[in-house]
Amino acid sequence: MELSEIYNNIYFAVGVHPYDATNYDREYLEQYITHPKCVAVGECGLDYYRLPETIEEIEEEKRLQKEVFIDQIELAKQYELPLIVHIRDSSADSLEILGKYAGDKGGVLHCYNADEALLKLISKNFYYGIGGVLTFKNARKLINVYPKIPLDRLLVETDAPYLTPHPHRGKRNEPSYTKLVISKMSELSNIEQRVLEEKTTQNAFNLFNKMV
Repeated sequence: MELSEIYNNIYFAVGVHPYDATNYDREYLEQYITHPKCVAVGECGLDYYRLPETIEEIEEEKRLQKEVFIDQIELAKQYELPLIVHIRDSSADSLEILGKYAGDKGGVLHCYNADEALLKLISKNFYYGIGGVLTFKNARKLINVYPKIPLDRLLVETDAPYLTPHPHRGKRNEPSYTKLVISKMSELSNIEQRVLEEKTTQNAFNLFNKMV
């Protein structure tokens, strides 16, 4: 937030990751959501990759994550902001919640996990964040699903410092590497890189319209 107040071209999003659901504080979050340069709520969502061992603990963890996710969706609707959504091993529950609660502003599925069922959220004004995973040799599922995403629903992202594109995989990720993602997108779609750069940039402005 501090940097956004110094530089005109820096904006921010604020949200509580599902791993931090136990620390969720709605009033604290609202202090930042109301800032004029906050452009989205997130990343928020569901993550079932690391769950407790007992059935009771698992159910409680899922219940808490869902509760916190839904409340952040409600905040996004209240302040007319899009969502940045984290989905890991939780597509069915995420789809159900977003289908029921998401508002008109939609959002982006951060590091889209290639679950084709989630493409139903196009009708809810969601975009699909494509990052370095698309360049990985073992990304067959994403490579197969990618052509099914409409051009006007695509965003390019880094997830820096993680998920660095090939051939820099294993190193610290950075925004300049998005060109490698665009290159792979161009290869898979037969769309010129320049067109993809222009369109995904416009998509970002359409979604995060406070940046315009």
